[in-house]
Amino acid sequence: MAKVKIGDVVARVSYNKDVFFKVVDIMEDKGCCTLKGLNVRVLADAPIDDLILPSSTEVREYKRDYIKKSNESMERIFYRRELEKQRRMTRNNAEGSNGFFVLPGMVLHIDGDEEYLDLCLTTYRQLDIEAYGECIAEKNQPKRINSLLVKYNPDILVITGHDGLLKEKRDFNRVDNYRNSKYFIEAVRNARRFEPSLDDLVIFAGACQSHYEGLLRAGANFASSPHRVFIHALDPVFIIEKVAYTPINKIISARDVIDATITGIKGIGGVETRGKFREGLPRSPYE
Repeated sequence: MAKVKIGDVVARVSYNKDVFFKVVDIMEDKGCCTLKGLNVRVLADAPIDDLILPSSTEVREYKRDYIKKSNESMERIFYRRELEKQRRMTRNNAEGSNGFFVLPGMVLHIDGDEEYLDLCLTTYRQLDIEAYGECIAEKNQPKRINSLLVKYNPDILVITGHDGLLKEKRDFNRVDNYRNSKYFIEAVRNARRFEPSLDDLVIFAGACQSHYEGLLRAGANFASSPHRVFIHALDPVFIIEKVAYTPINKIISARDVIDATITGIKGIGGVETRGKFREGLPRSPYE
């Protein structure tokens, strides 16, 4: 049995060390810990005697794999963007109007985890997306959503944090069997009362193992998790980038959005949605 303390990186022996976690709480009287995924959006409770401390080499390799997948996604995005930019320049030059400017969709990202929010905001900046973040506990997100929509007036809304099936629960259809799905669903429902159109306000909602069907029924364009699997911490960002940089006169298929993620079709799904990218003329000489 591992001697663990808060902040340690651990893995679960019973799950063959498939996911590495950080210890965020220890309940000695119950003999268990609360764990947060290092790179997946999940909170989980685990018996202390099921935990093992991976070696520094294992942790380094695990993080290297995470960084590699993230970088590969970023490279695909920048390659696609460059092709799109060249097509725009060719078209505008042919029309004699090469002083165009671009307006990607603007994002409000509400996250229950400050570390993940900071990571996402950094990635938005790297992807040249205007994004604003609010760290709000999942249970408080529904009552804050309307005032934040008024404050920021975003094109795209992200509602996420941590989730997961509660221990010993096997009925995937009961929302109460999930750690935070009911809060995400309520927040989406409140956002849709504010703006009913799926094209005027594009919403991604959910985290690891979230109640996918409930989120879509509440009005999300994209949600996790169809197969109740873990999703990568940056999957919401890669989904939103596709929406933010797809022209408003084009419809994004669900397949195109899924292909932009690291987790793939078992972790992310949704409905076809209009893009949020606008092109304008002329560019101001004072910028």
